[in-house]
Amino acid sequence: MTATLTTAIDVDAVRAQVVLALQDDVVRLCPGVSVVAGYHAGWLTAEGEPATGVLGKGLRSRLAVLAGAGTGAGAEMCVAAAVAVEFVHDFSLLQDDVMDGDTERRYQPAAWTVFGAPAALLAGDSLLAAAAEVLLEADSPHAARATRRLLQTVRALILGQTQDLAFEQRLKVTPDEYLAMASGKTAALISCAASLGAVLAGASDEVVALLAEYGTHLGLAFQLTDDLLGIWGDPLVTGKPVLADLRRRKKSAPVVAALNSGGRDSLELATYFMSSRPLGQSDVRRMALLVEQCGGRRWAVEQTAWHTAAALRCLSSLGLPPSVTNELTEIAHSVHGRKN
Repeated sequence: MTATLTTAIDVDAVRAQVVLALQDDVVRLCPGVSVVAGYHAGWLTAEGEPATGVLGKGLRSRLAVLAGAGTGAGAEMCVAAAVAVEFVHDFSLLQDDVMDGDTERRYQPAAWTVFGAPAALLAGDSLLAAAAEVLLEADSPHAARATRRLLQTVRALILGQTQDLAFEQRLKVTPDEYLAMASGKTAALISCAASLGAVLAGASDEVVALLAEYGTHLGLAFQLTDDLLGIWGDPLVTGKPVLADLRRRKKSAPVVAALNSGGRDSLELATYFMSSRPLGQSDVRRMALLVEQCGGRRWAVEQTAWHTAAALRCLSSLGLPPSVTNELTEIAHSVHGRKN
């Protein structure tokens, strides 16, 4: 299906507005959680002073602005879509860090380690409520439809996180089960980001569906790459401890593929996941070698490439403005080749 779409706004200028809107809306949260949310986002110190910390990648807000601009959304609609998806993203990260026990986020101590788990969870809840408010206040006759789509995405995200936690209690997880989980935990929000602006703009169901499918494939490529970096990434670049996912016995994509490969190496790898003893550095290095020998790394790399290509095929079916198509294409390639 091909749609001829136009854009009349300055995408870069709107993206700058998004950052200001995010900061303004965080400040408007109740005092007890605004500092927590601002610290998590990298704008505030733990004392509530302006900070120059490392900000998030802004992938989801970029997608929201680009897709909105490419389907006729005005600047205000694009900003609303971008702020909403970034707030939901930060809601999920604040809660993930508590559930996973991760002590570092964006090269600084995770919010829950600074303010306590209850404060971090409340900050996440506040951001979720603020995301819905931002969309409902958007100057669009389709604001209610967009809000419904965002909340459906949150349900999918929670289901994916629930499945991910359940995997920790199971040795046997198939690659298909893993991809289904990742479709909710990670890809659902990226899919929403890629289509929410189009919903606010009143784009056709066909256009919204193709943008959402682009986002789903992009999100799966993102998660698969994240899993690869969780084992073989450079800690100085990723900001995460070396072999962190294996040390936590996390069943990431390469691990799941390796455990399902059969053979002696797969059985040896399984013994590490069945054991409850603490893992030393030599253990996690051996596990990484076993995952690679079992073909887990190769499978994840191949899946990443397949989903990147699928995302690009979706773009080719849309008549988006060349500037938007080019940047969405660049995003897909950057996700595939990212190092952090």
